Amino acid sequence: MKELKELVKFLLGFMPWLLFLFLSGHTLVSLERSVLISLLASLIFSFRELRKGFILQWGTLLFFVACTITVNFMNLRLVAENMGIISNGFFACLIWGTILIGKPFTLQYAKADLPKERWDDPALIHSCRFIAIVWALLLTLSALIAYFRILNPALYPDWIYFDINIGVILGGTVFTSLYKKYKRNQYHPAKQ
Repeated sequence: MKELKELVKFLLGFMPWLLFLFLSGHTLVSLERSVLISLLASLIFSFRELRKGFILQWGTLLFFVACTITVNFMNLRLVAENMGIISNGFFACLIWGTILIGKPFTLQYAKADLPKERWDDPALIHSCRFIAIVWALLLTLSALIAYFRILNPALYPDWIYFDINIGVILGGTVFTSLYKKYKRNQYHPAKQ
């Protein structure tokens, strides 16, 4: 039950991005609407994490504020037409940034669920960095696929690219859950 609760909490951190993926559609109107919904979701679903200074949530909020300004108010067509690259690229860079500054986004989630005496545990920090690197690589792959899509627009139907993005998210989520379970079992081996 604890693992399910942690998974839901983790996915709520991604909720604005998930909503954006599912709602952005193929028209400017659907993109504008999804930007506003995702902006609101970043405030609603991440309010507590924003107050605690979570880097992922602040980056997400800034991204959707910038999208609201550039897409909804300034009507910048270039941004709208390249949103797949921009969103995946920004998200990947945000996660790479947390790794490079030594504060992988996953560590903030881990600290929320662990006693303070474990926060500086090198094994915990290493595991959080590893999970963050996997997510950064997956999102970098999504950004590259979005770039490939722009270079070869008629090569594959849109649903292929959408399914790849869903696969990346599912893959990252499954990996995170399994890896956390594996590390927990190492830290707290079952009694013989």
